[in-house]
Amino acid sequence: MRWSITLGTFKGTAVRVHITLLLFLAWIGIAAYQRGGGQVAGESVLFISAIFLCVVLHEFGHILTARKFGVVSHEVTLLPIGGVADMESMPKRPYQELLVAVAGPFVNIVIAAVLFAVSGAFNLGHAAHISDPNIGIVERLAATNIFLAIFNLIPAFPMDGGRVLRAALAMWLGQSQATRIAAQIGQGFAFFLGFAGLFGHPMLIFIAIFVYMAAAGEAQMMSLTEAARGLPAVDAMETRIAAIGRGTTVSEAIEVLLATSQDDFPMVDQAGRLVGLLSRGEIVEALRASDPGAPVAPFARKEVETIGSDQMVDAAIPKLNAGDPVGVIDPEGRLLGLLTRQSIAEIMMIRDARPDWRFGRRGLQPQ
Repeated sequence: MRWSITLGTFKGTAVRVHITLLLFLAWIGIAAYQRGGGQVAGESVLFISAIFLCVVLHEFGHILTARKFGVVSHEVTLLPIGGVADMESMPKRPYQELLVAVAGPFVNIVIAAVLFAVSGAFNLGHAAHISDPNIGIVERLAATNIFLAIFNLIPAFPMDGGRVLRAALAMWLGQSQATRIAAQIGQGFAFFLGFAGLFGHPMLIFIAIFVYMAAAGEAQMMSLTEAARGLPAVDAMETRIAAIGRGTTVSEAIEVLLATSQDDFPMVDQAGRLVGLLSRGEIVEALRASDPGAPVAPFARKEVETIGSDQMVDAAIPKLNAGDPVGVIDPEGRLLGLLTRQSIAEIMMIRDARPDWRFGRRGLQPQ
């Protein structure tokens, strides 16, 4: 996620803080300072930081449980509204997703139990007064963790409770229908949350927007997966694409850019092997930063996601979710075509119009 700072890495997962969270902490500190001075400001920032430490532990509950089922998460990013773990996918079996979903709230309950034991007090009412400096920070943090566990278990997708709901529904209805139902409930909850935010805390509006967009995105991703199920990559890829040679100059790349409407241009070597990827913006940046006769290759991204031509499109869906196209290559690494979100969306439209349509295997079409 852009505008994020990496704090460190644990078991292969980077912990990152978005710049908006740092601004949020600064705002909390300034507001507390104006209200009660330096000591109150320090205690407020410390308390909010402790909450986000619990959020990190919550996310690692999900991450480490998912890892037992072969799902890897490369990073977790902290935002003012909570934590977001960048998982490659969710476990395939419903019971596995259920275990991953409940792992996060379970961590919060364990933290709360430990903190309640340390403080020697048990009062859930403190969760409604977490800003009250007269209540001990340990007690407030314990009550907050109980609140986080309960809030996350609300059955509104994509919150943990929504994932539990989807997993339960998937055992009877199948993954696709379960996702649609859970996403609709999540979007309905987002409307309710946003409406409540108009009469209460404005932060609820931002949370509502996030929940709505995440639920819609998950539903769209499931639709993409369903449309691509069982379809070979070679049948869904775009083949009428303009590729840029590794030795192409900046001016030549500009000519290719002007001649097409592509958003991304694969870079290939003399043997036709995929070696990089250039976006339209990167080509323009190359023109701005270097001589027109200079090679454009240094501006290309070297890490390009690829799948084999004999693989199913399903394998590319998580990679396409990152936003970049996926190269389809032959066994020798030569570029055959590109898979894009647009190409999959077109497959969806065709299958919606004619569910019985059969896609014929295609070869590379010369330009």
